[in-house]
Amino acid sequence: MEPLFSISDIAKQTGFSQDTIRYYERIGLLPEIRRKDNGRREYTKTDLDCFTFVAFLKRANMPLKEIERYIMFYHAQNYKGCYDVLQDHKIMIEEQISDMQTALELMKYKIENYKELMGHDPSQSGPVKNSVD
Repeated sequence: MEPLFSISDIAKQTGFSQDTIRYYERIGLLPEIRRKDNGRREYTKTDLDCFTFVAFLKRANMPLKEIERYIMFYHAQNYKGCYDVLQDHKIMIEEQISDMQTALELMKYKIENYKELMGHDPSQSGPVKNSVD
């Protein structure tokens, strides 16, 4: 028999709150979740894997609407649709990385410039050289 997980198990493994998990179920990110006789949700390994992937996409800053599109394509076995959603987001991430790399290089340059203007390593104590001298 396949192992079953509680909502708290899913929350612990994905980092989502239980309310977020319920919300994602309500909007249809997962098919109907089965319930015990007492009404408590029971999640399968497949459900856990789906939530884990959704958590990964969220950490990659994919908007929820795009995650919904991906899941819709996935359930319809529309692999071209899945590919397109992931490919588009990958391109966006690559652009963000490039922008951040540029910002990092500028910041490093400015830090070095200020170290020179101060005349010493700011992590060491000592007088600050006046840049007008």
